[in-house]
Formats: sequence, structure tokens, C-alpha cells
Amino acid sequence: MTPEVALEKREQMIEDGFCVIDDVLTAEFLQELHDESERLIAGHVEPDDVVYQGQHVNVHGNDNPYIKRLLEWQPSREALEQLGFGDFQASGGIIILTKEAGGPPLYWHQDWMRWNDPLSCAPWPQTIFLNYYLTDTDRENGCLKVIPGTHRKRIDFHDILVPAHEQGARFIDADHPIMFSDHPDQVDICAKAGSLVMADARLLHAAHNNLTDVRRTLILAWHNRPNTVPDYWDREIPEVIANRDEDGNYPMSRIPGDLLAR
Repeated sequence: MTPEVALEKREQMIEDGFCVIDDVLTAEFLQELHDESERLIAGHVEPDDVVYQGQHVNVHGNDNPYIKRLLEWQPSREALEQLGFGDFQASGGIIILTKEAGGPPLYWHQDWMRWNDPLSCAPWPQTIFLNYYLTDTDRENGCLKVIPGTHRKRIDFHDILVPAHEQGARFIDADHPIMFSDHPDQVDICAKAGSLVMADARLLHAAHNNLTDVRRTLILAWHNRPNTVPDYWDREIPEVIANRDEDGNYPMSRIPGDLLAR
């Protein structure tokens, strides 16, 4: 990645909340991850409450050499460094997520859990997810869809969506009129096998259903950075962050409050 491309990707993360980096995984490692994922899925019983996520297999890097290698994968680390995201660190585990053949869509949601913290106003990313796609992915087999900019700006959806995952969304009906709807500003993120899709945890995102007879698989890894201003940031720092009490008590919440302005 050239410095110019890296800067472009970083700006896209800041403004839109996502970017795609192609060919992060080698063909050999991609095949190894595919085979290992299939092995882990074969021994896994999918809980009823994650039907919209498909298979939902949690694996810690210390328990699996392939996952450990992925979390330490040098091309990924280099990509983060080039974007100025070198202070992000992996959580230590991953989740294997699928769209099973004929599987349903994933509902709209965002994954930020600190909406009471002034860091919710950060113009830079604080928590990101890295999706490694193990198969070519497009709308037909259940690609990710996002609403650019919703990591930093409130839209109508924020006020009407069912709270994410175990707080409500996992238990909604398959014909929910809002949670599975299309939004006029949504963008489909198609990805080649071996590509890395990176996104801000605050970004509203969902996934299409899988219309094919073949499983679509990705490996998700969460990354976090310190509660500081990034070294690359040379623009205005929001006052709410400049005045943030580092020792303050900010109760965890998945629901955007007043800190997410229109």
C-alpha cells in the first residue's frame, strides 16, 4: 500500500466508517483458514438465538494455532501501521460468522458499547472490527451493507432500531419491517476472498441474506486502541473529549444517547 492509498483508506475510515484492503491473506493461508473454519463449524451446535448471525463460533488465539497466526498476521499489522492505526490491539479472540446456504439476513445494528462515554464523539475510530472474508462475497451470498457516516452522525434509524444482539435484536421476527429493511443511503461492501473489511464499531451495518446453496464465511476480530488522541490527529479535538475525565464512571450502553448528534 502506498502512502497515498493508506491516507485515503484512513480518511475513509474517519469520514465513512469503513474501508476495504484487498489481498491481505495469501492463497495458502486463506485455504488453511477455510479448512480450519469448516472443521470448527462441523463440531459446533448453532444456538437458536444467533440464527441471524449464522454459525457463531468463538475461538481464542491461544487455543488455536491458525487463529493465533491470524491475530499476529504481519500483513494485517502492516496495514494498520500504514493507516496510522498501529496502536490498535486485537482482543485475543475471533468469531467465525457465516451466512448458511439460504440463510436469513443480519439485522441493522452497531456494536459500540460506550455511548455514555465522551469518546463516543471521537472523529477518529476507537474500536474497530476486522472482517477476513474466506469466500468471494457479494449481495447474492450475503455481503455486509453499511450506512456511511452513521458512526458520527445520528439518523432516523438510531431512534427506531431494536437494541443490538442479546439486548433484543436476536429475538425479533424474521419479517421485522425496520431491522431487515433497506436504507436509501446504504452501501454494499463486496469483498474478494482474502480481503480485509475494516469498520468502526459505531457504524450502522447489517448483511444481506444468502441466496446461494453455498456457505459464506468470515472471521471477525475486534481491535481497540487507548483512550487517547491518535498521534496522526492534527485537527480540532472535540471539546467534550478534551474535557473528558479519564477517571470518570461511564456506564456501558449499546444505545446511542445525546452524544450522537444529528
